[in-house]
Amino acid sequence: MLKDSNPAVKYCKAVLAGKINAPKFVKIQCEAWLPIAKGKNRKFIVSEKKMDLVMDLLDLLIVAKGLKAGKTVKEALSGFQWLFIIAVLCTVERKNPEKRKYETAILEICRKNGKTFLIAVLFILLFLMEPKFSMFYSVAPDGALSRELKDALEKIIQSSPVLNDDYKGRRKFKILRDYIYCNLTDNKYVPLNYSNSTLDGKLPSVFLVDETGGLPSPYAIEAMRSGQLTILNKLGCIISTKYPTINNPFEDEVGYAKKVLQDIIEDDKVFALLFEPDNTKDWMADDGILEQSNPLALDLPSVMEDLKDKRNKAIEIPAHRENFVTKHCNIIYSGVGTETFVDIHDLQKGRCKQIDWRGRNVYLGVDLSMTNDNCSVVMAAWDELEEAVLARPMIFIPEGRVLEKTKFERFDYDWAIKAGECIACGDRTVDYAVMEKYVFDVEETYGVKVLGIGFDRYNALSSAQKWDEKYETIEIKQHSSVLHPATKWCSELVANGKLYYVTNKLFEVNFENARCVYDTNMNRYVNKKKSAGKVDAVVGLINSLYLLYQDVVLDAGNNWTVQT
Repeated sequence: MLKDSNPAVKYCKAVLAGKINAPKFVKIQCEAWLPIAKGKNRKFIVSEKKMDLVMDLLDLLIVAKGLKAGKTVKEALSGFQWLFIIAVLCTVERKNPEKRKYETAILEICRKNGKTFLIAVLFILLFLMEPKFSMFYSVAPDGALSRELKDALEKIIQSSPVLNDDYKGRRKFKILRDYIYCNLTDNKYVPLNYSNSTLDGKLPSVFLVDETGGLPSPYAIEAMRSGQLTILNKLGCIISTKYPTINNPFEDEVGYAKKVLQDIIEDDKVFALLFEPDNTKDWMADDGILEQSNPLALDLPSVMEDLKDKRNKAIEIPAHRENFVTKHCNIIYSGVGTETFVDIHDLQKGRCKQIDWRGRNVYLGVDLSMTNDNCSVVMAAWDELEEAVLARPMIFIPEGRVLEKTKFERFDYDWAIKAGECIACGDRTVDYAVMEKYVFDVEETYGVKVLGIGFDRYNALSSAQKWDEKYETIEIKQHSSVLHPATKWCSELVANGKLYYVTNKLFEVNFENARCVYDTNMNRYVNKKKSAGKVDAVVGLINSLYLLYQDVVLDAGNNWTVQT
């Protein structure tokens, strides 16, 4: 059990007490790790033996440059850096203290916040702590960026007398043009040039992917991970600032980490410090944005003053804005008008154990995408007593692509099928007949009365013609001007905890993936192409709410108002 004086524990407590202005996902990570540090977790602990070794080694390393040059690393580290090092290197399994808990360490942080220095310190510690003959690699969008870690390692080694001398007639660290070799442990670090085809065949105990947001594909990450299959204590460090695009490998990693932190996905091998601000709108005036995305600036007032000067220039000179907002605020500037649809915590307020559907009037919204992709049917009803919407989503996927989709989307579809959140049908394509039958059987299955079915003509015309024999079907044009009221109402329901659903992880993942955009008239809608993954259940829900909206919101006697 770590004492309160431990710098990592102290940082976590300060964050959770509000003494340090940290963004929400950093708070969640601190809240998750602190019980482990205090010995209150049944499965994991912090190894005090490993931590003592780390402390001793950090006392021997010297900072090479910057405002803290000449100090020991132990004196120079900031709170978030302490947390990153101790959590990643010293958190282990109770039953097997030699096995580390975390295999992926994600750091999302702005420029000039010591991220390369932090990873360099981490690598030197691992040089001395990992088993003999371990291999370390770094990859980045280009060779120069990949070698930044090598430069940082060299400077710390050359500035630290205890590392930069001989042992038994040999240099402790051999620094060559293409690699660094530790003669004490026979461990080797190699910076790799990025390519799309030559990173396979490596066996990394530890790897770093730097400036991950600038990679054209996730190949480098997957190639490194594939090479770690036989490593006991594997570790992958994935770090980056934001980049001016939402579709890049780093956003995929960050999106996955957020789902882990919010308990949407169970994965106890991921540690993530995501310094992206809670407020993404008011970068011109809100100092909190700078504080939350630049944790090092909280310890170094001169850095904060420099950031404010850069902000003033960005306000006055539009050409400077993209770089400042993206790289110094961790906000995707090209995404102005693109935003997360809802806060997942607000959505989870509507979780419930069961819903009694019997006797209710319902509307169905369907999103029948291409036959080789996910489709959805979502049932929605208004509960007058609770003044809330009840929702029952069902996702349909091609049965022959379950394993492929599980790997690619990093979601356990087998589990979702067994949990009743998903139906697999067809082979490589979805069997529309199964979805059509599901709709035809809804009244008998749930004891409800279907008042109408909302559909998009593009993929559902044939099915709608069949359903029209029994139900009223309504074509819903998939345009911002049509969908805006229902989309806005959906977000308000979620924000007020008035969207009730039986606990459903796949439904929550769809909401977490959803991104909204605004058209020129400021009409809001969920955009599939700009979303971070599958959103079929969200689109199906909005189609059903479009119909329910007519009955509930537009009813003159109802208290609901949707501000457009």
